[in-house]
Amino acid sequence: MAAHAAPLTIDRSAGERIAPGLLDALLHDPATRALVVRGDAAPVAAGGLLLVPTAAVAEGARWAFLGRDRTGAGVVVAAFAADGEPFAAAGPDAAPEWAPLRQVGAHLADGELEALVAAIAIGRWLVEAPFCPACGGATTSMQAGWSRVCDVCGREHFPRTDPAVIVAVASEDGSRLLLGANAAWQGRMYSCFAGFVEAGESLETAVHREIAEEAGVRVADIRYVGSQPWPYPRSLMLGFHAATVADDEARADGEEILSVRWFSRDEIGEGLAGRGDVSLPGPASIAHRLIRSWYEGA
Repeated sequence: MAAHAAPLTIDRSAGERIAPGLLDALLHDPATRALVVRGDAAPVAAGGLLLVPTAAVAEGARWAFLGRDRTGAGVVVAAFAADGEPFAAAGPDAAPEWAPLRQVGAHLADGELEALVAAIAIGRWLVEAPFCPACGGATTSMQAGWSRVCDVCGREHFPRTDPAVIVAVASEDGSRLLLGANAAWQGRMYSCFAGFVEAGESLETAVHREIAEEAGVRVADIRYVGSQPWPYPRSLMLGFHAATVADDEARADGEEILSVRWFSRDEIGEGLAGRGDVSLPGPASIAHRLIRSWYEGA
């Protein structure tokens, strides 16, 4: 059965989610296209996402309505665990290549990237959270996959989104950028400093706390730059620029951050071009955007 690889632009059409029988009708509509996700990976072809008819999807998928494309056809997510077998006998003619978001995100058009992030975020929730967190009862999917109602206690649950701050820290004079090597990367990559916002904490307070904890510096001139949904695990990354109060305070915490380093503008330029002595975050991440905007003086 033919698959689709055209660039994707989706209107979320969130108001439709409450329509009775919407998801069932879409799954039986031959015009509906499915974006299949397996953990955080999706099938790709010719540099774009591979969307398939719903008939090509194997049994056991967790479904949700993503929205409508520019033709008005429905687009749904078919979510599987990372070790799932997503395609039925009527699947794509050729075995597709599977690529995780971090690998393929930088090569997707904006609409496709937005669709993939949404599909992974809602798909993981559908697969990993089938029970009520309050009483442990089984739940029934509602609102075309965007909520769950507990069959036992009646509570309604929605997919979580946790706010996190991520900060590019410049030197006092603005000529250098402070980056850290996270222990999770074994020191192979330097990036901005980031952390989740704690309960009862403002974004500004979170910026001050995270930078002090991870890099040892006090910061000022905190400026919001932009945000990015990031399904690792279910974050909304809120990006900032800031400047140190005293450059010589910089030190790694030795646990989460193995080392910190000041980079000149020339060194950042080399790193962005892939020629530096250390790796910098890839173009799909907001960390890359923050570093590049500092480099370009934006």
